[in-house]
Amino acid sequence: MKKIIVLFALAILNCSLIIDNCLCQWQPDVRLNIDPSASWTSENNAWCVAASGNEVHVVWMDNRDGNAEIYYKRSTDGGTSWGADTRLTNNSAGSAYPSVTVSGLVVNVVWEDNRDGNDEIYYKRSTDGGTSWGADTRLTNNSAASERPSVTVSGSVVHVVWDDGRDGSHPEIYYKRSTDGGTSWGADFRLTNNPANSFSPFVSVSGSVVHVVWRDERDGNFEIYYKRDPTGNPVGIINYNSEIPGEFSLSQNYPNPFNPNTIINFQLSMFNFVSIKVYHVLGNEVSTLVNEKLNAGSYSISFNGSNLSSGIYFYKLTAGDFSITRKMTLLK
Repeated sequence: MKKIIVLFALAILNCSLIIDNCLCQWQPDVRLNIDPSASWTSENNAWCVAASGNEVHVVWMDNRDGNAEIYYKRSTDGGTSWGADTRLTNNSAGSAYPSVTVSGLVVNVVWEDNRDGNDEIYYKRSTDGGTSWGADTRLTNNSAASERPSVTVSGSVVHVVWDDGRDGSHPEIYYKRSTDGGTSWGADFRLTNNPANSFSPFVSVSGSVVHVVWRDERDGNFEIYYKRDPTGNPVGIINYNSEIPGEFSLSQNYPNPFNPNTIINFQLSMFNFVSIKVYHVLGNEVSTLVNEKLNAGSYSISFNGSNLSSGIYFYKLTAGDFSITRKMTLLK
């Protein structure tokens, strides 16, 4: 009997080892950059990684050019091989502490930059998976230091947090967001208010909830604090501008081509019943994005084509007597 119990215990142990080995299959280290200068390893948020499908995106701060600049590289095969380094910033001042997030082919990067005489938060994006990049956008504007940003994205909503010294001798945590994929930005919002240091924040979203953590000294030593906004991440149709447009319109989706997410903006000049439907090139309806009454304003909605095959699709807006159709390409 004892022998049977021992054999049974050994069998359970062996199964546990097999399961554990199946779950942990780490591959060898891969060196991503080779240059004679430091790629800044003194701070714990001087580099960042984000992934979407087989696309892996890495950013870091690097002084190979004589001062700290932001560099980027990507893998399109799940991290097996890597492209060349891409320099994202180019100015005589320091650019540091980057953060990256990705939604489909849209890659968003934020960092701190002192090109204006003090540290400010800057943003830029790529709408083609990191192949080309738009212009730098300055997100903060005050005489104090704005540092150590973190960014996350959900559909067309981009969230940024950072620590900021505008309120006195110690930093506080600030937040802002864009609801149109980084094209325009809302006002800064102060998240903390205490007499000690609050810095190095990180942000994440899940559904409609925005989660933020940071390091805080209010209790006499550094502790980790957390807070959330249960409705801070709009889902579905987003009304990003309530001003009444002069006419009905339907914008070209972006990015285009896309994989698998894209953003569609439209404008309504009056209250109306609105329908937006997606059709296959053969004319078959594949998705209904909007089918309800909406007030006048500017709207944004995300479309996910993960359940569709690569190809050409059409999306059609109908509002009363107004109707318009545009073409988009899903490229997997």
